Amino acid sequence: MKKTIFTGAAVAIITPMNIRGEVDYETLGKLIEFQIANGTDAIVSCGTTGESSTLSDEEHVEIIRYTVEKTAGRVPVIAGTGSNDTAYACMLSKEAEKAGANALLQVTPYYNKTSQAGLVRHFSTIADSTSLPVILYNVPSRTGMDIKPETYLELSGHEKIVAVKEANGNISALAHTAALCQGKLDIYSGNDDQIVPILSLGGKGVISVLSNVAPKQAHDICQLYFDGKVRESCALQLQLLDLINALFMDVNPIPVKEAVNLMGYAAGECRMPLAPLSEKNRTVLVSAMKKHGLL
Repeated sequence: MKKTIFTGAAVAIITPMNIRGEVDYETLGKLIEFQIANGTDAIVSCGTTGESSTLSDEEHVEIIRYTVEKTAGRVPVIAGTGSNDTAYACMLSKEAEKAGANALLQVTPYYNKTSQAGLVRHFSTIADSTSLPVILYNVPSRTGMDIKPETYLELSGHEKIVAVKEANGNISALAHTAALCQGKLDIYSGNDDQIVPILSLGGKGVISVLSNVAPKQAHDICQLYFDGKVRESCALQLQLLDLINALFMDVNPIPVKEAVNLMGYAAGECRMPLAPLSEKNRTVLVSAMKKHGLL
């Protein structure tokens, strides 16, 4: 029986930067403490929201190591170590294991993409490279690659491939996956606006951008559902839709990093090529945050 890595809401945590564009570990530590104090169920380090694509190898590994040490076992730390280069993903995954990560998040290959057969080879090779459990990450809007339900079924046979972060937005395809895999893969929502629908298909929670600014609310959506309070869970999901939409009105993590800045943390700017949030969008973000008591 495969072990569930976490249930509830895991934060896809941002990577704060100082004025020189360097990783700000002091602020990262404050954000980790804020997350744990407000009920986050796991921390995903160096994912898309953590600007993994512009981190050096040394920064990537050090952020994971720092997060593990600061978290000190209070919640699981999941390391984003995916790549479109299988050998590179294996190398990063080994380093994440040495750094003490509890699990790995593996995005589908991008740009060079691959076939469904290539996905099986890619993910299986990475899973074989460490002793850590693997969460697959399907986000076609960024990668141009979609994991098909039949491919999920094949991958679910690997003992270390235990879950998927599903962000393709296709609930029908996810229902097909859930029916085929019969519990062999835990399912997490990769979209904050689809937490409840995915929980209704047997999902175990969400890997969340929203949690950066509202960790308690994201946790509560899941916990209310698990407690049988489905109406309350759905109501909270719908209540937060305007904030969720504001956090995705520009390329992630541009809006959420600005939101964290607005909350008084020195998150800094995103690294290029990402540009600062426009004043027009900043006004929308501020309004949504004030409505939900975050400012």
